[in-house]
Amino acid sequence: MMVWQRLAIRSGQLVSRALDLILPPRCLGCGADVGAPGTLCPACWKAAAFIAPPLCACCGLPFEFQTDGQSLCGACIARPPAFDRCRAVLVYDDASKGMVLRFKHADRTDAAPGFAAWMARAGADLLAEADLIVPVPLHRWRLFRRRYNQSALLALHLGRLSGRPVTPDLLVRKRPGTQGGQSARGRVRTVVGAFALPPAAREAVRGRRVLLVDDVFTTGATVGECAKVLKRAGAAGVDVLTLARVVRAQRLEPADGSAGQ
Repeated sequence: MMVWQRLAIRSGQLVSRALDLILPPRCLGCGADVGAPGTLCPACWKAAAFIAPPLCACCGLPFEFQTDGQSLCGACIARPPAFDRCRAVLVYDDASKGMVLRFKHADRTDAAPGFAAWMARAGADLLAEADLIVPVPLHRWRLFRRRYNQSALLALHLGRLSGRPVTPDLLVRKRPGTQGGQSARGRVRTVVGAFALPPAAREAVRGRRVLLVDDVFTTGATVGECAKVLKRAGAAGVDVLTLARVVRAQRLEPADGSAGQ
């Protein structure tokens, strides 16, 4: 990570701590007063759709019916993703969209510690097996405009919570591109060949299990392309942990149709 990025993160942390001394903690969702930083008020907590088992054993898609813990969704059976496992904290919906976008686009970097704590719980199994935490990168021009990579902030806080090493600039995004509003096929086309691992960084991932961190899982195209790059470089495995994920209603049943009584 560049020096100016580290200074920006450090400055943001200092400002956040100073504000905590002056102002009461605010709900990450609506901004109401709460008892502790990085938490939700009762109303936002009730509205939030936290993801919990039963899940697709691969992509972490929540199922509506109880399974044996090893069931896969239809999408993962039809086309196994490049990553090994994915877990997320929240369903990306009307209740969570606002706080995710404020964190991503509106300088709400003070939310990163609270979000990372949620992610550490949701991805505890993945963190326990991870040798290295790596965020999904931004293209340098987007990083310049935004001044911070939200995925890198989450990764750094996850590293502090778990004690796992974090390499914020391991992966590089070679060309810009936005996926907002695109179809699933369009998202895939946008990211094919968009990421790279510098030759000097290959030794860092060879034989190691990498935990890839991003803010939102939509179709899996971005993290899937990053996973391909890491595995081609010799990574022993690549898991994915995100703050939120899109859930499509038609995919909420395990592919084999099994359901508990």
